[in-house]
Amino acid sequence: MKNQLFLLLLMSSLCWQCTDSSSSEAAETPQTEEPAAQAEPAKTYLTTGAILRKSPELDQYIAPGTAVEIVGEGFEWSEGPVWVPALNALLFSDVPQNKIYKWTEAQGIEDYLSPSGYTNSAPRGGETGSNGLLMNTEGKLVLCQHGDKRLATLEAPFDRVTPTFSTITDQYEGKRYNSPNDVCQSKSGTYYFTDPPYGLAGGQYDTNRDIDFQGVYKVVNGKSSLVTDQLSRPNGIAISPDQKVLYVANSDPEYAVWMKFVLDENEEVTKTTIFHNATKMVGRVQGLPDGLKVHSSGVIFASGPGGVWIFKPDGTQLGTIRIDQPCSNVALQSDESALYITADHQLLRVKLQ
Repeated sequence: MKNQLFLLLLMSSLCWQCTDSSSSEAAETPQTEEPAAQAEPAKTYLTTGAILRKSPELDQYIAPGTAVEIVGEGFEWSEGPVWVPALNALLFSDVPQNKIYKWTEAQGIEDYLSPSGYTNSAPRGGETGSNGLLMNTEGKLVLCQHGDKRLATLEAPFDRVTPTFSTITDQYEGKRYNSPNDVCQSKSGTYYFTDPPYGLAGGQYDTNRDIDFQGVYKVVNGKSSLVTDQLSRPNGIAISPDQKVLYVANSDPEYAVWMKFVLDENEEVTKTTIFHNATKMVGRVQGLPDGLKVHSSGVIFASGPGGVWIFKPDGTQLGTIRIDQPCSNVALQSDESALYITADHQLLRVKLQ
């Protein structure tokens, strides 16, 4: 009996040690971790053109090896790009289609607003849509509207957009503009814009035009005044960060220049000079002086013959973003991390330093 009791106690002890040992081993066995979520692969785009460097200073703005990315295409004539922080997106016009598109990295190209430049229901010829776009000092979208012959603001919320506009100016000395083309604004709120005949049904020879010259205008508190009537095809326009220079492109094949208007503290023009003459390049490559933007450093990105020309404020050319089709305009992302280029049927991007 004692032997049987001893055996029972021994077996119980051994069983307890086995159970304890297996529990300990289970506790020490490392648990299998869930695999880490994989990051979305960076989107890749087809590329075009090339960066041509005339000065090593260009490396400060565009890193060596940077490509010209095609981020959208299929448009009739892309124009007037602007970065809209409220949308974290780029908006740009398709002038013949009378509409505005939106581009984001996540969603690509989306329809945004139509009509954008001609809101009348009566049929008419010419390129009627919006052209140049601007974010003004109040955070509103400003549109150069070819068809409505005016400078206007969008009055609808960006996230619930409708074609609801308010006129900034639609006439000079009681006469309707030709077709406002591009616009910029000084820090004080003054608008400057160009008014060539491109949006008129009959162009320069349209019999219904009220103004027989192609003007550059300034608008202060809704009142328009003439800056100059001496340019044959005023087009792109931009103001320097120090507010001392107004740059205007002239898109005339016989006089393809960028002009420089020096401004005083009252925003009056004190001197007019040619900033750069590109007439000799016309016909050798596609394009004419057109839309331009000024970097916070003062460097100018200007669409012109053969692509986008990059200048220092003293006129020194740092290089060219070579594009094989006409470039109409450019826009800087609000943090200046990228330059967007509207080029005929495409939307392009060049990442900046």
